[in-house]
Amino acid sequence: MVTESRDRSLAAEGYHLEIAEDGIALTAADDAGARHGRATLSQLRHWASLDGTGPAGPGTAGPGTAGPGTAGPGQSDLPVCRILDWPDFAVRGVMLDVARDRVPSRETLFGLIDRLAGWKLNQLQLYTEHTFAYAGHEEVWRDADPYTADDLRAIDGYGAARGIELVANQNTLGHFERWLRHERYRPLAIAPEGFEWVFGVRRSPMTLDPAKSGSFALVSDLLGQLAPVLESRRIHIGLDEPWELAPERHGEWLDWLRRLVALPVMADRAPLVWGDVLAGDPALLAGVAEGVTVCEWGYEENHPFAERAQALAAAGVPFWMSPGTSSWLSLSGRVENMLGNIRAAAVAGTAHGATGMLTTDWGDMGHHQQPVVSEPGFACAAAFSWCAESHADFGLPELATALDVHAFDDRAGSLGAAVVGLGRLPRLVTPQVPNMSALVFPLLLPQWRVGRGATRGLTAGDLDAVETALDEVVAGGAAADPRRPDGGLVLDELRATVEVLRLSCHDARLRMAGDGSLASVASSDRAALGRRLDGVVSEHRRLWTERFREGGLADSVGWFDHLASCYATGEADRYWFGPSA
Repeated sequence: MVTESRDRSLAAEGYHLEIAEDGIALTAADDAGARHGRATLSQLRHWASLDGTGPAGPGTAGPGTAGPGTAGPGQSDLPVCRILDWPDFAVRGVMLDVARDRVPSRETLFGLIDRLAGWKLNQLQLYTEHTFAYAGHEEVWRDADPYTADDLRAIDGYGAARGIELVANQNTLGHFERWLRHERYRPLAIAPEGFEWVFGVRRSPMTLDPAKSGSFALVSDLLGQLAPVLESRRIHIGLDEPWELAPERHGEWLDWLRRLVALPVMADRAPLVWGDVLAGDPALLAGVAEGVTVCEWGYEENHPFAERAQALAAAGVPFWMSPGTSSWLSLSGRVENMLGNIRAAAVAGTAHGATGMLTTDWGDMGHHQQPVVSEPGFACAAAFSWCAESHADFGLPELATALDVHAFDDRAGSLGAAVVGLGRLPRLVTPQVPNMSALVFPLLLPQWRVGRGATRGLTAGDLDAVETALDEVVAGGAAADPRRPDGGLVLDELRATVEVLRLSCHDARLRMAGDGSLASVASSDRAALGRRLDGVVSEHRRLWTERFREGGLADSVGWFDHLASCYATGEADRYWFGPSA
């Protein structure tokens, strides 16, 4: 029997859970604290069902937590214990990129919300560029299967019932390429004819020109349509990576922010913005509009979170920490980097007064990573945003076990290690590339020679190590027994990831036997690669439609279509950068 009560002297969202031989008492500061206490009780019961007390899982083991004692009779073998628990950050969120091709179905989001709520996260953001059905702008989203207002209301309501706040996230300056490719909007760009991006690549226009009145009218319309749909009074307006906005124009970035904040639809809302422009020009910090919260993002384990957090705190600007799952542009995940990145963000945030942590999951260049690859990052986001100190010794073995217990319900205890092992692959090769894995280059940018540039130093021994590790992943997946409802699909996603990485290794070996280019690979070998790619693409299509809307699939597959063409001809445009570039 569980008795519940309230104690307002406890920390916000905190709870005191006491399991004794004669009953269970849950005392909470508020409704959220009661919900978190019930979640911990549910985790303890799950551990007991596995014939062990198990490890601390995501979102557990907060400050002041007392460890379990001996099991008491009459409590289903639950440990006799006292737990006093509360979170480090008031906001503990996850952001999904739903603009880079992959738009999750309602059911997919409902399942994710259930897991996040069970891990004591309390916010979900859906990053959009063109994937909301804005009235009057149908040509932009027509083929994207966007969310409608009814979709967002349904997701909002489902999350609210589980303590998850749904926050709108619409970029409003940079990353407007999906709009600016259309003739109707192209004149609003800073560089309507395109610009020279990094890596010597020429990109089509990406950034609205803040000096053009039509730009502000467009963004005002979008925010006016999107913001009122959701109950949350927060809204993320982006403003990151305005590539074409020259440094001498960064004052216009600040003016743009002030104008957006002054919109009538923003009057009672709390805006969030990304922090990269501010970090690059600290003088702008003093001019940030009152009430704006800055999300300091960085996705490498050596990102200077502490330095940036200290600067934001000194300027009196409210801020959140925004690390990432390290899933994108990796296919496999990069678990060592992810763990270091999230840990550094949480430690810096608690030290300098951040009020939230928003962990991002992006989908750059086609969103080819399978959903299972993001699960370790979500779990670490929950663990470290709840209490970084308690997880000081949380490493990859602990992560693997926590995934088995809390993410996959794998009674065999092997799937977590398989997923973590998959995420270790990028560290097995010599070339280490920021924000991505060297193993994706042969597949997504086949015009770049293997063994040169970003993949310089790659060896046959590196590929041997990767393939051996892939064999171990396959064995771990074969032994797994995930009990969660979509467990079979999770295993399919694991196998699909293994196959695409095997293709990458095979491709790289053949090129390294020549001069690194596809032209140096025999046509018969390229044809064999093409046949193997056909199977990869077929499974990519099938798995996509299991969890995501079909809109965007053609663009995602377009990267593989380009690779197939390169396999067929042995030739590639040096400057190609995506099917929609």
